[in-house]
Amino acid sequence: MAGRGNAQIVEALATLAGIVARDHQLGREVGMRLERFMKQNPPAFTGGYNPDGAYKWLEELEII
Repeated sequence: MAGRGNAQIVEALATLAGIVARDHQLGREVGMRLERFMKQNPPAFTGGYNPDGAYKWLEELEII
């Protein structure tokens, strides 16, 4: 019975390790995408009330 419990613990730890590794890889991919995006020198939105400027800003971001 103890051997079965140990096997379940080992299986649970292996599953957890896989989840952590997958999440780490996804985080790295997101960071790489952000880095590539920032290399494109995206325009900065200065804020304020400017609906036309905001729309133009979004269009420029979509191009990137």
